Amino acid sequence: MRERLESLRTEALQEIQSATEMELIKDLKVKYLGKKGELTAVLRGMGSLSAEERPVIGGLANEVRAALETAFAQKSESLETAELEAKLQSETIDVTLPGASLEPGSIHPLHSVIEQIEDIFIGMGFEIAEGPEVELDHYNFEMLNLPKDHPARDMQDSFYITPEILLRTHTSSVQGRTLLAKEGEVPVRIIMPGKVYRRDDDDATHSHQFTQIEGLVVDRGVSMGELKGVLLQLIQKMFGPDTEVRLRPSYFPFTEPSVEVDIYHPEKGWLEILGAGMVHPRVLEKAGYDSERYTGFAFGLGVERVAMLKYDIDDIRHLYNNDLRFLRQFKSV
Repeated sequence: MRERLESLRTEALQEIQSATEMELIKDLKVKYLGKKGELTAVLRGMGSLSAEERPVIGGLANEVRAALETAFAQKSESLETAELEAKLQSETIDVTLPGASLEPGSIHPLHSVIEQIEDIFIGMGFEIAEGPEVELDHYNFEMLNLPKDHPARDMQDSFYITPEILLRTHTSSVQGRTLLAKEGEVPVRIIMPGKVYRRDDDDATHSHQFTQIEGLVVDRGVSMGELKGVLLQLIQKMFGPDTEVRLRPSYFPFTEPSVEVDIYHPEKGWLEILGAGMVHPRVLEKAGYDSERYTGFAFGLGVERVAMLKYDIDDIRHLYNNDLRFLRQFKSV
């Protein structure tokens, strides 16, 4: 048995030293020191030894086990160190190389215009209100004095999901939601930015999807003069203090009287920029407001229209094509 133990130690140490992978070390450990390993198999034969031989062979067996455990630990540490060094060598990064440059981004021109307009109106005491883009016919049309048989609906033929649900054609739909939530309280001073949808043929000045900002004021004694003052403040802050403005009579089902608002362009002459008017009494009454006590005004403008005039953009599609050559021009905006 002594010879078997010595032979086992010599054989095991040779295999341990020649191992080149951690998986092989694990297998050898099971082979020699496991519950069914070779050293255990040798020790099972100690029952046949005399009382004098057992302590001697037992001591030798413990010596062999200790030698093997030490060899396994040293070899494992050596292989792990070698693997780590090889990994570090293969993943070496030259920190002296110049880093990859990241081009700084910028706000999209449409968002820039929206933020500018919001800042102007917040400065005049307005709040920002929002509503769903998938809207009920009730809010999109009926609460704005556009019953189902009204011919003015044809001007805003849109994308219907069901006969009563559609993609909103204007952010005016937020008016009814806000007024109902106010439950007759005044003052109401809100602007309503967001995307809207209409079945327009896309060309240089039209898009089936665009961005709109509606405004609404309801209070006692609101007049057309206040409407003009608010719009003049907006336009002159956006286009310069010397911008000329004119109001022309127009028609909208939800305002009475109604006006188109033009600005004067030195090269292009008078250009329509938005529509506005005094809130129609029926719109106030549908939202629970007494039209004898309260008046209001509303207006709506297309953000793309403002951006195109402000930055001299000749095609609305440039704002949606994500062409970096175009967008880079607005880094300083």
